[in-house]
Amino acid sequence: MTLTPPAELAGRLTTGLLSFPVTHFDDRLAFDETRYRDHLAWQAGFGVAGLFAGGGTGEGFSLTSAEIDAVVRAAVGEVGALVPVVAPATGGTSQAIAHAAAAQRAGAAGLLLMPPYLTEAGQAGLIAHISAVCQATDLGVIVYSRANAVLEDVTVAELADRNPNLIGLKDGVGDIERMTRTYAKVGDRLIYIGGLPTAETFALPLLQLGVNTYSSALYNFVPEFALRFFEAVRAQDRTVVYGMINDFIIPYLDIRDRARGYAVSIVKAGLTAVGRDGGRVRPPLTDLAADERADLAALVEKIK
Repeated sequence: MTLTPPAELAGRLTTGLLSFPVTHFDDRLAFDETRYRDHLAWQAGFGVAGLFAGGGTGEGFSLTSAEIDAVVRAAVGEVGALVPVVAPATGGTSQAIAHAAAAQRAGAAGLLLMPPYLTEAGQAGLIAHISAVCQATDLGVIVYSRANAVLEDVTVAELADRNPNLIGLKDGVGDIERMTRTYAKVGDRLIYIGGLPTAETFALPLLQLGVNTYSSALYNFVPEFALRFFEAVRAQDRTVVYGMINDFIIPYLDIRDRARGYAVSIVKAGLTAVGRDGGRVRPPLTDLAADERADLAALVEKIK
């Protein structure tokens, strides 16, 4: 397969909203490729700028390396000709490098590098880790700054200088000062992606900090709503943005916040609410209770 040049991928991803699809499981919680492919075909039909397979919303943290490869290959095979597919790289350095190699063989357009698993590290260690992955692949790499891998502005600048194929920073922290410092220091050398849970909540204020696109979990089950919201953010139409936040997003957040881990569970429940069978989440996540699913279905019905 033809490699997507990193600069080309960066340009394409900034043109619109980004989809982070769920990963479908069968009744035994094994990867259900048929339902997953059907979902991706539906997702690709609305004009998103990129599709991130096996990310946080896709429960990438619960997938084995073999499952990640299967998910990425299914995504590339189903929609890779229509939309760039970005694959995940997770775990420690050796494992992330292996994921990067598998993603390139599978024909992915780029790589989302997740924080290292269950360890603390200083900025120098993170630079070494991220650089090792970047230097092991020809793919464009986006690094996810969150949890135990929050990157300071000087770190991002050094990484950008060292690694020509580092194309983006996904922010999962929402620290205004840190993002201001980062954009001031690095500028448009990188693209900046909003990566907080239910990123729509932060989309308008972060736009002013250079974060001009974001990962939308809502796009999984209300794609038309998600795209209308994105266009209102890009137009900086505060009346429309805050109207949609009040009408749907805040009540949605109220359901999401009833239990830890619901940021993924509520998306699968949303798919079921619109008749597309999102199925169950894998432990340690838990599914919404029956009354919560009913509340969500009633909320979705209001914006149809």
